[in-house]
Amino acid sequence: MRLLTALVVIWLIIGALAAAQRDYFKQDNVNCASAGTIALTIVAGPLNYIGANPKVKCSVPQPSK
Repeated sequence: MRLLTALVVIWLIIGALAAAQRDYFKQDNVNCASAGTIALTIVAGPLNYIGANPKVKCSVPQPSK
């Protein structure tokens, strides 16, 4: 169980490093798509270094008038 926990933590740290290298944490305008892309990049972990470049497209419904 400790090994699995350690692997998951290392996986997520590698993903956070990949997101930082892509300057995702320096964005001023955070919206649904950018937050989703950051989260997906972190979850993808080391796969980012073998060609994965996850992008999220989403739209939030506008409130009715």
